[in-house]
Amino acid sequence: MEHAAGIPMKLLGALALACALLTGCASDPSRVQPGTGRDQVLQQLGAPTAIYRTPTGERLQYSRGPAGFEVSNVDLDSAGRVYSVRQELNEGLFASTIKPGEWRVEDVLFTYGRPYQQTRVTSFNGTVWSWRYLQINNRRFLYIYVDPTGRVDHYNVGDDLEFDRRRWW
Repeated sequence: MEHAAGIPMKLLGALALACALLTGCASDPSRVQPGTGRDQVLQQLGAPTAIYRTPTGERLQYSRGPAGFEVSNVDLDSAGRVYSVRQELNEGLFASTIKPGEWRVEDVLFTYGRPYQQTRVTSFNGTVWSWRYLQINNRRFLYIYVDPTGRVDHYNVGDDLEFDRRRWW
């Protein structure tokens, strides 16, 4: 079967897949090198999902949420050059990053961006914010418990069972 322009459909499909893969790689924040300028980052990754001022420059946040598994922060110095790129939804980082009792909602958003969902549970007076992430290809959730004053009370992690439920129905 051929496309109207005489190009085989299989070839068109292969070209579309190749473009998608190349675009995916080009838009992967982990591929941004230290020293890259702000304009080049924006050209390579597109518009960030959030921009934050930092004491030393600016943070460009790229979230794959709400249903994705990654939030990457690209930190720029005062000259607009990349000095750090970090994928934040990493279970190995949570204990050293999240500061219960100190962090406020602004700190949570600055680090993880908008959550997948916000819910309430009867065992906690506040809101539970959650993000999906992968831990060695296992679907997981990060839960951050925010008290009524907007302060982080605690966090925990758990398995994402939604995928398993849908798979068996």
